[in-house]
Amino acid sequence: MKKQKLPIGIQNLKEIIEENYLYVDKTPFVEKLTTSGKYFFLSRPRRFGKSLFLDTLKEVFEGNESLFKDLYIHDKWEWSKHYPVIKIDFAGGVLRNREELDQRIHHILLENTKRFGVTCTPENTDIPGCFSELIDQAHEKYQQRVVILIDEYDKPILDNIEDPATAAEMRDGVKNLYSVMKGRDARIHFVFMTGVSKFSKVSLFSGINQLKDITLSRKFATICGYTQNDLETIFADHLAEVDREELKRWYNGYGFLGEQVYNPYDILLFISENHTYRNYWFETGSPSFLIKLFQQKRYFIPDLENIEVSEEILDSFDIEDIDPVTLLFQAGYLTVDKACSKLQEYVFRLKIPNQEVRVALNNQLISGYAGITNQRLQYKEGLYKAIKSGDLSGMTTVIKRLFAAIPWRNFTKNKLPEAEGYYASVLYAFFASLNATIIPEDITNHGQVDLTIKLEDYIYVIEIKLDRHDTADKNAGNPALEQIRKQGYSEKYRNEPAKGLFEVGLIFSSEERNLVKADWFEITGDYDI
Repeated sequence: MKKQKLPIGIQNLKEIIEENYLYVDKTPFVEKLTTSGKYFFLSRPRRFGKSLFLDTLKEVFEGNESLFKDLYIHDKWEWSKHYPVIKIDFAGGVLRNREELDQRIHHILLENTKRFGVTCTPENTDIPGCFSELIDQAHEKYQQRVVILIDEYDKPILDNIEDPATAAEMRDGVKNLYSVMKGRDARIHFVFMTGVSKFSKVSLFSGINQLKDITLSRKFATICGYTQNDLETIFADHLAEVDREELKRWYNGYGFLGEQVYNPYDILLFISENHTYRNYWFETGSPSFLIKLFQQKRYFIPDLENIEVSEEILDSFDIEDIDPVTLLFQAGYLTVDKACSKLQEYVFRLKIPNQEVRVALNNQLISGYAGITNQRLQYKEGLYKAIKSGDLSGMTTVIKRLFAAIPWRNFTKNKLPEAEGYYASVLYAFFASLNATIIPEDITNHGQVDLTIKLEDYIYVIEIKLDRHDTADKNAGNPALEQIRKQGYSEKYRNEPAKGLFEVGLIFSSEERNLVKADWFEITGDYDI
């Protein structure tokens, strides 16, 4: 039997159904949405299936029954009703100023008026006036309340996020459009908006106070993305020879308070490229602004392993004060691991979702924090070879070489390397890109050590210190190693099976900007603290 075609890059339901592409039925969520409210907002990372779901809503509301004969919604929808659907889509192209944005909005509104066979009167040439009249005329002509679907509502803002002034102008421009809906509520049947980020209601959604955010709703956790069951059933023929656990490690792990999902783009490209593990999704976007923001805020990269935030941190995004964690989550580089209540607050534990994101993100952080791109693989291979064989001398040699290779001119206006956390951040990024298990600020009953690294059954308990004197004394003792031994930081690992357990003290010099002293002790048995 011939395998069904893969819908790579296809966001049009009609084409998928009529051309017999594989389709994961998301229409149960259409029923859930339309029976539980009126105004909805969904945030998901790019290339996660938002546009296809929006198009599915469009086809349902327009009453195109023939597309849904074999789908869940077919016998649960009143197909005799045909709603006028206004679709606003900012997904295509890049808008660089307010004038371009206003022109695009006018073009979108004109397309909708032509589709409905209505016109904006000459006196309503401004955006709010034309949008209001479009809603009114569509309602009157079809004798049904209007459905409004807005795809990638935030793209004009995010495309200019590196220029706060322009981004703020774009925010005001789209707000000028969205503010119309509140005044036309009586003529609106349903609204669904998608985007990557969630701007605060104060800055963008003040005109739509009733908007319900389903981004972190258990009922809608799998509204986008593929579940494990989808892979085991719909994609079974395409994945017959694939190691399911390895596939899960690479591409699963996105959580929105319910069952974890795969990014559809990854799975479709993985199949089409003969089951080759690569960074398919990550390579479609550039986190350059994120890296710059990390540098600006001197973010301690090892903190990525242990993030707990309250709900408001994930819920809103403001141009004037961007939180790196919010940006990481909304862009898909972090996802929800679990949620719990603490001190009467809802708290989220976040994680990097999978192998693809972990390796690719840390490679970007290496480039951003260390300025090393061309030789990155060489240093990674050197570190991996040393760490997986317990070669401490080899490991410290590679560390010295990679810090010597950093183009320090990149930091002439940046005080990042003057902080101890910078050196730990660079090392973390390298270790994490090797798929090592990393425990930053590893807590014991005597305190906490900077990094614990586990790889290939070796354990390294590492303390890092920065000597800020003009000239570091290479003949002095190693206070980092002394602290590990005095505090017994490695004690908790002594009964853990391992090929080797090492205490490692690393001293960096702020003057030389490199590793100037490295000492280690191999634990071969218990000793008194």
